[in-house]
Amino acid sequence: MLSPKKTKFRKAFKGRIHGNAKGGTSLNFGAFGMKALSPERITARQIESARRAMTRYLKREGRIWIRIFPDVPVSQKPAEVRQGKGKGSPEYWACRVKPGRIMFEIGGVSREKAEKAVELAAAKLPNKVKFVSRIGEGDS
Repeated sequence: MLSPKKTKFRKAFKGRIHGNAKGGTSLNFGAFGMKALSPERITARQIESARRAMTRYLKREGRIWIRIFPDVPVSQKPAEVRQGKGKGSPEYWACRVKPGRIMFEIGGVSREKAEKAVELAAAKLPNKVKFVSRIGEGDS
C-alpha cells in the first residue's frame, strides 16, 4: 500500500475539501482515465483495491498510472475511550481528491477494455467518477 516515507508532522488537521482541482485535470500518460466528480477522502487501501481490480481485469496488459497519493495521516481513538486526553494515533493514510482530478490513467488497451476496467475500479471508490479519453479516441 502507498504511504509517505517521511512527513514534516505526524498528525494533520481533518480539513475540508472545497473547490475544484487546481492541477492534474488532464490526461498526461495514458489514452484513457478516471476523473473524480465529487470531493472525497480516499484511503491507501481503496487506491490499492481499485488498482488491483483494474490490473486483474486487464490481465496485466497495457499500463496503469496512479495519479493520486495518500499523504494525509488520519488518526483514530480506540473504541470505548472517554473524550479528552489528546488526539488519537495515526491509523491510515488518505488522499484528499477534489472534483476534476484525474485519479487513474490507462494506456495500451482498447477503449472497451479501459471502460470496463474503470467501471470495476469505480466500484471500489467512495466518490463519483467518470471515464475520460483523449480527444483523438472520441471524448466521453
